[in-house]
Order: sequence, then structure tokens, then C-alpha cells
Amino acid sequence: MGNVPGNIMVPIVMFGWIPFVMILFSRLEAKIAAATAFVAGWMFLPVVAYNLPALPDYTKTTATCVGILAGAWIFDKERFSEFRFSAADIPILLWCTAPFFSSVANGLGPYDGLSQTMYQSITWGLPYYIARIYFSDTEGLKILALAIVIGGIVYIPFCWFEMIMSPQLHRMTYGFHQHSFLQTIRAGGGFRPMVYMDHGLMTSMWMVIAVFLGAWLYLSGSLPKKILFVPTIYLLLLLVFTTMMMKSFGAVSLLFLGLIVIFLTNKMKLRILILILLVTPHLYIVTRTTGTWDGRNLSQFVAEKVSEERAQSLQFRFDNETILIDKALQGTFFGWGGFGRSRVYDDKGKDISIADGLWIITLGQNGIYGLIALIIAVQLPVVLFLLRVKPNRWNEQQWAAPAVMAVFLAIYMIDNLLNSMINPIYMLFSGGIIGVMLRLHSEVPVSIPEAESPVTIHSTTRFITEPEISLSRFIS
Repeated sequence: MGNVPGNIMVPIVMFGWIPFVMILFSRLEAKIAAATAFVAGWMFLPVVAYNLPALPDYTKTTATCVGILAGAWIFDKERFSEFRFSAADIPILLWCTAPFFSSVANGLGPYDGLSQTMYQSITWGLPYYIARIYFSDTEGLKILALAIVIGGIVYIPFCWFEMIMSPQLHRMTYGFHQHSFLQTIRAGGGFRPMVYMDHGLMTSMWMVIAVFLGAWLYLSGSLPKKILFVPTIYLLLLLVFTTMMMKSFGAVSLLFLGLIVIFLTNKMKLRILILILLVTPHLYIVTRTTGTWDGRNLSQFVAEKVSEERAQSLQFRFDNETILIDKALQGTFFGWGGFGRSRVYDDKGKDISIADGLWIITLGQNGIYGLIALIIAVQLPVVLFLLRVKPNRWNEQQWAAPAVMAVFLAIYMIDNLLNSMINPIYMLFSGGIIGVMLRLHSEVPVSIPEAESPVTIHSTTRFITEPEISLSRFIS
């Protein structure tokens, strides 16, 4: 299995997670079990990878996905028969298989291609597929959203501990730091918490999506009055305060951007702001790869309005992007493949490049083909949501959670321009929204006389009500 850092807790938790998830399926309604497994697994499992012979690395994502699929196979097998492959699923399929073409095009062989494809499929494809079978209705997405909000609230004391005492929880629990400790020290004092995630930026984005979902669901009346026996409004205010105190300027900026966009889009009943979010990554990538824009004017603006330190950091990223772009454009249509072949080396063979953004990593490894597949896979759910759900309905209880997830996916692609924080839960958003839109497209209006049922069933999706009852018991 290779040398895996940490203490005895690491194998106990990692290999005990699959049976634990199966127990969840035996005790909870299946959608709640799947949402709980994903959120809890991502929040608390160690950042570690077991190298298994002839199999992809065994990570927290692998453990969670396998646990959910095993639980579904034993306790909810009919769920698999509900999945129907659609043309809307093609982008994620192309993205998951992009490494295969990169390996073959660079003479690395089909075995390497299949190995990389399996890794990509577990990281991106399996969460998407799980969402297609479990969160492909508005009630399922609401359950997922509530699980994330509760997860963010549960993380509050952990974040405060690390902001004050420094990021030590992963080391204290599992015996090692998951990332460079120096990157957690913030200018002006204090620390940026990592808790049990890969990096402080990832933890900050996790809290941001919890605030984003919590705020909009609260405004739409979709949250219960109490969560974990405490008035919801107090918990949300504490969640907002904690997120602001984590000193992650980029993540907080994206949070405000998302809240402003969803609020104005709903009130103005216009889609233009979301379209701007969707177009921004395309404009950035085109101007950077063609050399039209070098980023210096933005760095100067940040230096004048924010801080010199942040400006230097930003320009450092731009400079590294430039040399990586030059190297990527020398490769094939399918990129350079793996093994660091897309990096830039000096005459002595030393790696002199640092790749931060997911887009530039993808362009180097999987080429133009892979980058296009990635962008479409992330943005297609947003486009379908814009086409089929009018903005004036985004504050309705039925559509509040999908609306936030759609806006967040648009923002996530912008975040990928400068960061590479891959969170499989974001692909739950993608698969879930695709499923809801496909269902909405094929939904036939149902008319039920009022005398026969007190519930009005609309032509838009209100598919199940029983999970809502069980969920209220779970959180109240």
C-alpha cells in the first residue's frame, strides 16, 4: 500500500468508513444517508491516499463513494434502475476519460491512461453519478443543502480552535499535518484553519458554501426554525462571523459575489449577471493563452486598494501561468499527460514552475480537449438551470437550493482560474441539477382533484414528501 503517514487512527477510520456508511443506509432514509456520508466524510476523514495494487488510490472520496454505492446496493438497489444516461451526461464522461487520450497521444500507453481515467472518474465521475441517482429532484438537493449547512455549523468550534491555537487538529487526530504549516500563518497575526481538509483555502470555501446555502435557504423559508436545538438565525450569524474571521480574502469575495448575483438576479428577473459569471472564465483563458493580457494592471490595482503583499502573490501566479501556458501550447491537443511532463524545468532539470489554477493544470496535462471538457462539465448544469427555471422563482422553497448550487458552480469555475481546490461535493451539485433539469423536461403535468388530496402537485418538480418528514425529525 505504500508508506502512509499517521497513526493507527488513519487505517481504522479509512477502512472503517465503508461499513459505517452502510450502517447509515440501514438506519436512515437513503438520501439522508448519502448526504450525511458525503458531508461527514469530506469534513472529518484524513487527507491520505493508500496506493492499492492495480487500483486507484484509496482516499476519503474513494471510501465515501464506495460506501454509498455499497449501501445503495444492499438497502436501496432499485435506485440504480432509475438512472438513464442522457446527452447531458456526455461532458462529464468526456472529462473523466480525457486522461486516457492524453496518455495515448504522448506515448505513455493505455495502461497509464486507464489508471489516470480511474482516478478522474472517482474524483469527479462517481460523485456526479451518485447525485444523478440520489439528488436528482428538488427535495434531494434540499436535503444535501441542509446537510452542508449543518456541516458548516458543526465546523465552527473546530475552526475557532485552529484560528486561536493554530491548525493542529489533523496532526492531533491522525498524527501528521496534511499541508505546509507555514501557509496557515496569516499576515497581521492569527492562523487560517485547515481542520481536516487539504488546505486552508478549501476549508474557507467549505464555510463559504455553507453560508451561501444557509443565507438563501433562510430567506426563502426553507430552513427549520431550529437546527441542533438552537434557533437557526443565531447559528447562521455565528457561521457568517466565523467565515469572515478565517481571513480568506478570495473566498469571502466569492461569497459576496454569489449573494449579490443571486439576490439581484431574483429581484431583477434577469439572467445577465449569471451569464457574466459564465463568460468570465472563457474571457480569462482566451486573453491569457493568446498573450492579450498579462495581469499586471490587476496586480497594480490590488496593490493600491488592498495590499502590496497580495499583489505580489497575484503577480507571481500570473508569471508562473505565463511560462506554463507557453509549455502547454507546445504539447498536443490532448496535452502532455502526467508525470510532470507539463511542468517547466531549467537547464539542470529543476522544476521552476508552480501551477495553482485548475485550468492551467488541466491545459498542461489534458490539453485544449480536456480544458473544454472540464468547463462544459462544470457549466452545463448552470446553463440548463438558467434555461428552465425563471429567476423570479429562485427564492421559492422548491428552487432555493438548486439556485444557490447553480450560481456556486458558475463561481467555482472562476475560482478554478487561480486555485485548484477539487471538492467532490461540488460535483454532487452538478449531477443533481442535471438530474432535476432532465426530470423537469420530461415531467408530465398531473391533475389531482382537491377532494382526493390536500396537496397540490404542480407540473414542476415536487417529487417526494416523506424524506422531508424524516429530515425534520433528524434536525429538530
